[in-house]
This record gives sequence, C-alpha cells and structure tokens, in this order.
Amino acid sequence: MKIKYGNGRTICGPGVKIDLSGYEVAAAINAFLCAHYVYVDGPRTIRVNGELIEKGSVCIDPSGSVMDNGTKYSGRGPGADE
Repeated sequence: MKIKYGNGRTICGPGVKIDLSGYEVAAAINAFLCAHYVYVDGPRTIRVNGELIEKGSVCIDPSGSVMDNGTKYSGRGPGADE
C-alpha cells in the first residue's frame, strides 16, 4: 500500500491517493464481508467486474483526509492543516 498526495488540480487541493496491490484489494473485500457477518472458509478467488484483481486505488476528495500510523494526509495538500 502506498499513500501519497493525488494529482488533482482542483481549487481546493490535490486530494490523496492510496494505491493497493491485488492482494490488498482482495483482503479489503474479505474484511468487508466479515464486517457484514459473511465468513468464507477455505480458498477463494475474488474477481471485480469478472476480472482477477491486479491492483486498485482509492482517491480521497480534497475535502477529506487520510490518517496512516499517526501521519495525516489532508486532501487539501501538504501543510494544509498546519
């Protein structure tokens, strides 16, 4: 997982981008299922839109933020909340 400021060019800021490997996307989907009391026992294949997952990303709007191990990434850009 890689967290960095996005490439957005809005008046409010660049946003934040989280890049995930296929394994991390599959783990997130599995965690979502568990949070909804759906438990899978044994091997499984997780596909998105019929395709195996190679990678994924989450883009956070400039009005949002991300907290990672005590480091805050403001969607408005570096130093925006200081």
